[in-house]
Amino acid sequence: MRGLFAYLLLPCSNPASLHFNSDIKAPIIIQVSQGGAAYFAGKGLANDKQQASITGAIAAALHVRTVAKQYGVPVIMHSDHCAEKLLPWFDGMLDADEKYFKEHGEPLFSSHMLDLSEEPKEENIATCAKYFKRMAPIGLWLEMEIGITGGEEDGVDNTGVDNNSLYTQPEDIWEVYEGLAKIGPNFSIAAGFGNVHGVYKPGNVKLRPELLGKHQAFSSEKLGGKTEQPLYLVFHGGSGSTKEEIKTAVTNGVVKMNVDTDTQFAYLQGIRVSRAILASFVTDLLLL
Repeated sequence: MRGLFAYLLLPCSNPASLHFNSDIKAPIIIQVSQGGAAYFAGKGLANDKQQASITGAIAAALHVRTVAKQYGVPVIMHSDHCAEKLLPWFDGMLDADEKYFKEHGEPLFSSHMLDLSEEPKEENIATCAKYFKRMAPIGLWLEMEIGITGGEEDGVDNTGVDNNSLYTQPEDIWEVYEGLAKIGPNFSIAAGFGNVHGVYKPGNVKLRPELLGKHQAFSSEKLGGKTEQPLYLVFHGGSGSTKEEIKTAVTNGVVKMNVDTDTQFAYLQGIRVSRAILASFVTDLLLL
């Protein structure tokens, strides 16, 4: 039911993601970031024109498409934050999507995210609309960000921003909706409600997912009240959130929640346990 379910997004760099979702028989979104894509291609490749990130993203998407069939759960392939300086990476992925579409009738990726939140609002919306016109005909979903997610991720550093800028205004979200809805319905909005990437101490971040309900109400009123929740919203910086915060966000129309740091730490913990077991085994061998 709409508003009561959100897809979980996990990083492509964590190979356990598909295994985990296969065990719980749940759909999953797997994402690749610009830096993660370059890593996937190999550090020996130059990336001055985003060629490593483009190659790595394409390779990752083809890999996920190949192995996902064996896990038996629906998988959405997504690319994460693309700032203005990284648009050549975005262009390269779109080229691959269009080529794959001609051959298979569907794009290589399922969705892409444009994060132009550092740019003026008008430029942000106009650029998103330009790309969405190219994406919509081949069935690609667009995720965009309006407002700022705090913290640092993949070279985008918002650690020093004023806390007030972490909360998106409903008027801004409506402008996004107006600009994109006339092109197609397949887009989502990452609106700021106090979100921060990474790990933070309790009390340092004030998440206000109830604001998302006000955004829905504002846009619904603009549309004449025909739809109670017209917006598809995205929850960035989900690591460390409480169950109540997540429940409130999903109830208010969040359809996708990003969880990176928590899964990375969980994976690291498993590596540490494995290393400790291996070290103990080697020590026992040396004592024989």
